[in-house]
Amino acid sequence: MALDKFLAIALFAILVLSFVATATEYVVGGDSGWTNSVDYAKWAQDKVFHVGDTLVFKYTAPNHNVLKVNGTGFKDCIKPPPSEALKTGNDKVTLATPGKKWYICGVSTHCADNNQKLVINVVDPWAPAPAPSSPDTSTAAGSLSSGYQMLVAAVGALAMVVAVVV
Repeated sequence: MALDKFLAIALFAILVLSFVATATEYVVGGDSGWTNSVDYAKWAQDKVFHVGDTLVFKYTAPNHNVLKVNGTGFKDCIKPPPSEALKTGNDKVTLATPGKKWYICGVSTHCADNNQKLVINVVDPWAPAPAPSSPDTSTAAGSLSSGYQMLVAAVGALAMVVAVVV
């Protein structure tokens, strides 16, 4: 009986750790990095950013920096105080909350003249998926559409197994 409990707890721990391991690290701009010659909207368009993922801004300091701004600051390239700038050239930003996130370069007129800015939408992997706007005939009804939903289902099933074993 004790072995069964141990195995159930170990399996649960493996599932939880596998979730943590699924966080993705994105180098903003890919091989080009954070510079004023990249279309960041295009770079981000096919990516899904999740809570727990990390953005890495790679650039040559002091030629660039990274400033987190709000929607207005993004649209109008309004720079926060210089003390808020990330400026190491290898700045990592962990996405801790869901929602829109805006980043600009605060050096000179890189944001306004060169469009050196990034907006992303961060999703919560534990939030329920939105209902489809129309029936999807390409998948079987009731199938799970994302790895996160499958992980949640697996953790729930494991919790039920642990409850029965205990």
